[in-house]
Amino acid sequence: MGQRCCAAVRVLVLQAAWALAGGQVRYSVPEEAKAGTVVGRLAQDLGLEAGEAEARRLRLVAQGRRASVEVSGASGALLVSSRLDREELCGKSAPCALRLEVLVERPLRVFHVQLEVTDINDNAPIFPAARKNLSIAELSVLGSRFPLEGASDADIGANAQLSYTLSPSAHFSLDLQKSNERNIEPELVLTKSLDRETIPVHRLVLTASDGGRPSLTGTMELVISVLDANDNAPQFNQSVYKVQLPESAEVGTLVTRVNATDPDDGINSEVTYTVTNCIPPSGRDVISINPNTGEIHLTAALDFEEVNVFDFRIEARDRGTPPLSGHCKVVLEVLDVNDNAPEVWVTSLSVPVPEDASVGTVVALLSVSDRDSGANGRVRCWVWPASPFGLEATFAGSYSLVLREALDRERVSEYEVEVRAEDGGAPALRGRRGLRVAVSDVNDNAPAFAQAVYTVLARENNAAGAELARLWARDPDEAGNGRVSYSVWEGGVGGGWRPASSYVSVDAESGRLWALQPLDYEELQVLQFEVRAVDAGEPPLCGNATVQLFVLDENDNAPALLPPAGSAPEAGGVAGEAGEVAAAAAAGSGSVSGTLWAWAAWGAPAGQVVAKIRAVDADSGYNAWLRYELWEPRGKGPFRVGLYSGEVSTARALEEADGPRQRLLIVVRDHGEPARSATATLSVSLVEAAEAALAAAAGSSSSRSAAGAELGAGAASAATNVWLVVAICAVSSLFLLAVVLYGASRWAPRAAVLSGPGPTTLVCASEVGSWSYSQRHSRSLCVADGAGKSDLMVFSPNFPPPPPGPAAKDTQPEPSALLDTVSGTALLASTLSLSLCPFSLISQPGSAISRAPPSRPEGGGC
Repeated sequence: MGQRCCAAVRVLVLQAAWALAGGQVRYSVPEEAKAGTVVGRLAQDLGLEAGEAEARRLRLVAQGRRASVEVSGASGALLVSSRLDREELCGKSAPCALRLEVLVERPLRVFHVQLEVTDINDNAPIFPAARKNLSIAELSVLGSRFPLEGASDADIGANAQLSYTLSPSAHFSLDLQKSNERNIEPELVLTKSLDRETIPVHRLVLTASDGGRPSLTGTMELVISVLDANDNAPQFNQSVYKVQLPESAEVGTLVTRVNATDPDDGINSEVTYTVTNCIPPSGRDVISINPNTGEIHLTAALDFEEVNVFDFRIEARDRGTPPLSGHCKVVLEVLDVNDNAPEVWVTSLSVPVPEDASVGTVVALLSVSDRDSGANGRVRCWVWPASPFGLEATFAGSYSLVLREALDRERVSEYEVEVRAEDGGAPALRGRRGLRVAVSDVNDNAPAFAQAVYTVLARENNAAGAELARLWARDPDEAGNGRVSYSVWEGGVGGGWRPASSYVSVDAESGRLWALQPLDYEELQVLQFEVRAVDAGEPPLCGNATVQLFVLDENDNAPALLPPAGSAPEAGGVAGEAGEVAAAAAAGSGSVSGTLWAWAAWGAPAGQVVAKIRAVDADSGYNAWLRYELWEPRGKGPFRVGLYSGEVSTARALEEADGPRQRLLIVVRDHGEPARSATATLSVSLVEAAEAALAAAAGSSSSRSAAGAELGAGAASAATNVWLVVAICAVSSLFLLAVVLYGASRWAPRAAVLSGPGPTTLVCASEVGSWSYSQRHSRSLCVADGAGKSDLMVFSPNFPPPPPGPAAKDTQPEPSALLDTVSGTALLASTLSLSLCPFSLISQPGSAISRAPPSRPEGGGC
């Protein structure tokens, strides 16, 4: 009982506050406001306490047209629910006020809210046509004016205040005439005499700018043709014709008759009339003009509620050569008549009604409106036939259907009620709305990626800002709860490397994955990180996906020459020079040359190795596979170079006719596209066998360390030969085992083979053509006995298996056009990694695979 008393006291206080405030709340919101924009704290402005709005079911009742706003049940705030377009709602009317009704229960009350939609500059000026053709006589006097078709702007106020500018012209200028408070009409003014023989056609651009901020513009091209002949233009007897017609005027009614005279004689004085411009543009379908008499007739019905004023531009043109024209304006004002019947809308209906409802219970809320104005728009309402219900006016145009008598469901279980409305026009028009009142006795989801793991391939040296892939997460919720934003999860990358956000970025709205900087295969081969999708709910929910970014190698490093193996300290000049060559090649030079020295004895047999060129390429695979070519001298020289070994040997026995010294130019090329190269110059001195022996003896006696190095190199060569034999035997055994397994599989019973994503596979090819496979390991390649380096790593795509059965029809396909995921076979064929030094499995320092921390489980709070 005490709670009921408190509720009654609160209702009385609310009613008193509402009466003092005038019974109406006013809000203002700009058009095109985003959905979810808070218009006002409706519950607070209505005097409701915190939490009372949801308890009393504060809501917005429906109107005759979509209001585009809604009431938040939790906070009681008035929110924008859909796009607000002032031009669609109110046209050119100002101000644009929407009348809303708000309903609360326990007890049932209705409140009236007026929402004013303010204009923004969202409509650019529009000309009736993109191109306007004008014909101007060559003998037109200076200062002649030529009215132009003005632009129209759907906005109002300052946003619809138009100004015009004309492109620079030596013959024409633009003058603006203010016809009334609303319209500014541009006119073209002749400022310099025309000469058709000099310039027969003038092309100008008329630009219309509105008064909004920022200002919007529209353009129209003016094509002005200069014509010879007639020097007198027709003149109207008045410049403005004002006419009033009721909106009930029939089609074919004479609006007015315009008259223009031409002082010329003959055909130059015969005048024809045309309509050149209409404001608004829909007026072209409203009237027609007799081209000979100037009589203007109605061709379509008028509607005061749509357009109440028409402005027409009439042109009178003579038949001279060239024809001249005069212009006048016809202003047609439409008068209102009672041609719209009242409309009755049921905004709220509380049925069924309990039979023990007390007298005065509100059963329904109704809205009555009439599009006419003045007395034609004043409406009175009543209920027919006689029933236990009656009408009570709550506000202008709003009524409540209330209970006047006690109900008895056992006597009457349902009532058919008709609400009738009649306006004050002559004759009066009526509207009605039927109601059926029944009497009765005495009640989420986190964003989910389509794939748990995305495999992305990107070539190194990509442009900063290049798009790598597009990720997509689906959230079945609506509105803000289904609006997903993406981000790279800053989980950190182990091993001291930079975080993933320093390499890539993801667009928060579209999920596009961008590269923040060019990638370098020599620095980073694999980058693994997580992308998080977060919705806009409260609290937000999120989902994660793992992205594996594989960097593909490109031929961006030229071969670099290495110093000769086992160089003595006395040969420091040669070794130092070759070291400089290697450093220059590592810096990215395309062609580097260095001078090496060697000795050969006359009479040396063919095939004797004189020297060996050593080089290395920082790239991988084919891009690092080097070949050696003897560039100079060409033809049949005494020396040759090994295509892949780099060994310089005699092509035939050396003779004294070959001279004391041979200069060889050797080019080292890789197999990349395009190929990169380096050059080395080898100077071979031809001496007697004794001198060559003395030179070798002097070199060995000068430094014991050099001799030790040579012995070490010989021992290493012998050890390499032993391992080479062992490796050949191992490869032969593996080949024999593969043949046996293949034969066994031919006759073994075959099971069903399922094609699906497989484990990551790495491929390495040796110089002799054998193949070896490994699981997620790196292989190294080397040239001669130089430094080792990493092969390309080949990974099969890691896609989740497709779900069984047909896909749901409402499942949105993932945008995967930019996701560079390829099959393991295609990637194997395109990125084979050759090992130029057989059986050398030396890992290169500096190669790294960056991985983010393990993925968090999908879903859950963020």
